[in-house]
Amino acid sequence: MRDLPDDGLDAYLTEHSGLPGPRGNLELADAFAVTADSATILRLAESDDEYLRFCGTEAVGRLALEQPANPTLRLLLRERAGDPLWRVREAAARALQIVGDADPALMLALVTEWSADPSPLVRRAAIAGICEPRLLKSPQACAAALAACLNCTEWIAALPADGRRDPGVRTLRQALGYCWSVAIAADPGPGLAAFERMRAVADPDIRWIVRTNLTKARLRRLLEAREAPAPLSRPAVPGHPIATE
Repeated sequence: MRDLPDDGLDAYLTEHSGLPGPRGNLELADAFAVTADSATILRLAESDDEYLRFCGTEAVGRLALEQPANPTLRLLLRERAGDPLWRVREAAARALQIVGDADPALMLALVTEWSADPSPLVRRAAIAGICEPRLLKSPQACAAALAACLNCTEWIAALPADGRRDPGVRTLRQALGYCWSVAIAADPGPGLAAFERMRAVADPDIRWIVRTNLTKARLRRLLEAREAPAPLSRPAVPGHPIATE
């Protein structure tokens, strides 16, 4: 891809995009994010073509790392997080993960900002971006993931009934239906405590979020392990090598 002219690169990406189809070529987009120059990335991030726009948006994550003092890149990612095209919104979340792999502090700053955004789609990109197991390796990241999930859940619960029917809000709710389980699995202590408080809430959307997360194996295993009865202790047998106290 480094050796292709602009028109040849666009054609190559389009030819191997996997679209139309159920799954776009994520591996190709990852390779583009590593190899492309800044001008090409920004050009594709503005493309009208869905896959080219996807590739450019994901690669902006790399530019944000290379130019941390450039506010226009952060603004561009935020705009793409609320893009009308769902694949482009997913690319913004993947860009956030690229940032998190190399600069966790910058990722956490973006997650905090996005998870309080007026747009439910931007909020969705925040939780989808950080709720990735490989990124939740530090106490700070785990706390940020839980805080983002809680913030977004409470935001939905505070909306009036007609506001909750907005497609963007439904998209955010769908993401919360799995992001909670990822955040809890990364730090079960505070995560399970927050989840138990949610289980006691009668709000219909919170009930849906709870019910959907309970279908995730990662969360079921934690709950089953916590609820399993402790093994019966054996009476001590004097002189026995495995006697218990």
